[in-house]
Amino acid sequence: MSRTARLDSAHITPSAHYTGYIWYRHRLAEAPFVTPFGRLAYGVLAPVSWGARVAFGLDLERLLLQRHLLIDARLHEAIQQRGVCQVVEIACGLSPRGRRFCARYPELRYLEADLPPMAARKRLLLHEEGWLDTRHQVHPVDILAQQGANDLQALFAGLDREAPLLVITEGLVNYFALPVIEAFWSRLAAQMRRFPSATYLTDLYPDLQEHPRYRQLRWGIDLVGRLTRGRYYLHYRNDREIAEGFGDCGFREVRVHGPKELGTGQVEAWPGLVRVVEARV
Repeated sequence: MSRTARLDSAHITPSAHYTGYIWYRHRLAEAPFVTPFGRLAYGVLAPVSWGARVAFGLDLERLLLQRHLLIDARLHEAIQQRGVCQVVEIACGLSPRGRRFCARYPELRYLEADLPPMAARKRLLLHEEGWLDTRHQVHPVDILAQQGANDLQALFAGLDREAPLLVITEGLVNYFALPVIEAFWSRLAAQMRRFPSATYLTDLYPDLQEHPRYRQLRWGIDLVGRLTRGRYYLHYRNDREIAEGFGDCGFREVRVHGPKELGTGQVEAWPGLVRVVEARV
């Protein structure tokens, strides 16, 4: 793998601290998931977030909550209705989802994965709180690796090949140009086909050029890119293109979910910027 590709994959880690504090603020995470950097980042960015909300109606915090709760809702449905009993969350960062779902579903196996430095930090956090066990583990992974100790094949090697699987990525795919992330999706689909049934959940921000606040959206996206020391790409122009793109990567059944599915009782659904893709092989 090229040095550039490795640097691209490292851009994501700073945002993990910020989102970790967002989840805590909204009672989705316990205090151990908060880092000093995350608390500081939230404080520093609060005036910027306020300005974006007042001036443009662009609520970055709400967008983060929409994607998180949408993925949660689809995961609950998969466990309760389709018998999913093992979950792999790639680019887990400081997400509290593994902790929450393992506490709620005693039979669930939850494998979190991230780049080695972030994986080591997450593993230590769970270990110190007594949450790390045979059901809930953390492994290193590099989504850009096509072979080696940290590739997808190594990550999936210890899973039960006779049981349904669900894979999650959150806050990951828009950091990569479309050809790069589609290559990852193709490798992921190939690994998932080794299970009797397998589902992939990911958030995705499409390039909604006809959205009434497209200029504000672009401003917010460019801000995210600057804050994470990289670029933030928008993929596909509408739900049809999303479904076709995932189909070309090897997913046979694709559903695209939007914020309105949450209802007004959880996070108010501002006309859909974020999508959650549910794709099965």
